[in-house]
Amino acid sequence: MITDMKTIYKKIKFVVWGAVSSLAFLMIPYGCNKTFLNPNPLSIFTPENAMTTVASLYNALAACDIQIREEIYGDAPPYLTELMFSDLCVEGMNDNPGTNQNATLMVTPTGNLNNGNGNQILWHIENAYRGLRNAHVVIDAVNSFEMDETERNSILGMAYFHRAMRYYRLTHQFGDVPYVGKHIVSPRLDFQTTRREVILRKMKEDLEFAVQWVSDNVDKGRPTKGACGHLLTKINLALGEFDDAIASASAVINGGVYALMREPFGVIPQEEGNYFSSRGIVRDDVVARLHWFANKHIPENKEVLYMVNSEESLPSSRVNLQTMRQAVPFWSKTAAKQIYTPDGRPGMSDQAGREIDLVRSFGRGIGRTPPTVYHAFEIWDDPNDLRHKQYNWMRMEDLVYNHPDLNGSNPYYGKPLQLRDEDGRVLTTDTIGNWYGWPHYKLYTPDPRTVQPRGGAGDWYIFRLAETYLLRAEAYWWKGQPDQAMVDINEVRTRAHCAPYTDANQIDIGTVLSERARELYWEEPRRTELTRIAFIFAQTGKAFNGKTYSSSTFGTANFYYDWLMEKNNFFRDHVVAFNGQTYEIQSYHVLWPIPQSMIDANTLGVINQNFGYDGYADNVPPLDAIPAEEL
Repeated sequence: MITDMKTIYKKIKFVVWGAVSSLAFLMIPYGCNKTFLNPNPLSIFTPENAMTTVASLYNALAACDIQIREEIYGDAPPYLTELMFSDLCVEGMNDNPGTNQNATLMVTPTGNLNNGNGNQILWHIENAYRGLRNAHVVIDAVNSFEMDETERNSILGMAYFHRAMRYYRLTHQFGDVPYVGKHIVSPRLDFQTTRREVILRKMKEDLEFAVQWVSDNVDKGRPTKGACGHLLTKINLALGEFDDAIASASAVINGGVYALMREPFGVIPQEEGNYFSSRGIVRDDVVARLHWFANKHIPENKEVLYMVNSEESLPSSRVNLQTMRQAVPFWSKTAAKQIYTPDGRPGMSDQAGREIDLVRSFGRGIGRTPPTVYHAFEIWDDPNDLRHKQYNWMRMEDLVYNHPDLNGSNPYYGKPLQLRDEDGRVLTTDTIGNWYGWPHYKLYTPDPRTVQPRGGAGDWYIFRLAETYLLRAEAYWWKGQPDQAMVDINEVRTRAHCAPYTDANQIDIGTVLSERARELYWEEPRRTELTRIAFIFAQTGKAFNGKTYSSSTFGTANFYYDWLMEKNNFFRDHVVAFNGQTYEIQSYHVLWPIPQSMIDANTLGVINQNFGYDGYADNVPPLDAIPAEEL
């Protein structure tokens, strides 16, 4: 058994990728290219001859972990697509016509759905099925040779976790999708769409097995028993089984393994550059410590259920997060965009080594995720919230004019930025992408290999216990127990030094979503969670703002769209971006379109299209049961 994740990362490219590169069929959406479909006869790797040791199975599971990491790391990560179609953020890169302000124009079955400068909807469905393929390699191989039964079942449970992760996301991004339950070893063109509830029911069964056999005593970077229980809670919620959701969440919370970190621990965050150090700011609080890259993987951290790894000291696993590039506003000097001093001079410099070196402290952002008014202002209901205190949450007015041409000749050099001059004139060319606040404590990661830092290698949380509390709070609310929901929300709030809520009558789904926004920004797949909640409203008939929903009219009337119209001021008010595009979204965007390439390639079966998109009229009834050959 390989227990060292560093060893896994070193070996994975030789074992796993050699195996999967010779697979006869990558499920979708590439069509019938014979060169692609046929195995490479020169390759010595196949699942049959590669998956023959316990070590090889762990390596294959590590490939699944890496695929989860790919959503968050690198330039223009696919995670942005979750944020830009949510209540929290929109697409802020607005200096070219191809970006995603207008979902009506850009989100179509035949549109460019794999564009780093726009959306990456195609990536999400492709990567999910690739992850399923790798999980199925393990599931199919785990019984092919002798091993200890406990270890066998633990490996199988982790593979089930990865399968459930992919289907959880797929069924809340795309709704009904084709179900594949085994490793595909020959070309298939006969896939059929399966009902979302059927898939989720199977995933619940898988995870109930996983929580029995997967251990909490694993290396960071592998799924734990706690992670399996956490994901089971999400699926229980999605199925409307709220008592089961409370039970599965409680098993994680009360299991004696995990705990919310309530006191500062680990390494004290150290800021690069001279901006913070010159002010003597000490960010010695539990929130800053919890999210400091060096504290995420240490044994003292009892809050992490599942995380993905990237280490500066291990080149074979090193991938840059680039969170500062994506999420920080475009405050730096550019030709097209600039922040000016009140007397009209260019005010900012992104060059490292300056007297006031802002770029080393904050990174060179490009303003991809400007927050909505809801995210920037409305959710912050306590001035003592550590997650929003000065220098944890940066405001543009906390930055100063640093352009070297101002030094010694301009009174504004080193003074705080201003949005307007005395006459009320706006002092930046783009108030959407250039001017907004951001959670510096969470997004900053040292980037020693880049002159203009973007966010370097570092671990990232996928599941934390704080979210488990909020999932249980949500389950209590759906059950009509707001008093119990309030207790769980307060566990998270008070850790951040907020005053606890005291009136259970004020607790609703909005309270849960606001606490999730404060606690889980850049961790939760926000749009997925909103769609999950929209499905629950449609299933239960529970009212939101006096309005009830139905599954039969999900595409035309749903909570997701109504919530966005209430909370996302860009979409609601049809704000016009710097590039002339209007922010716009429709109710049917509650589900993303199935890419037309996937539908067209499936010539012997029918993959359904979602309501609102071209091709919906050609749908056939989805499968109401998983075929025996897929079980």
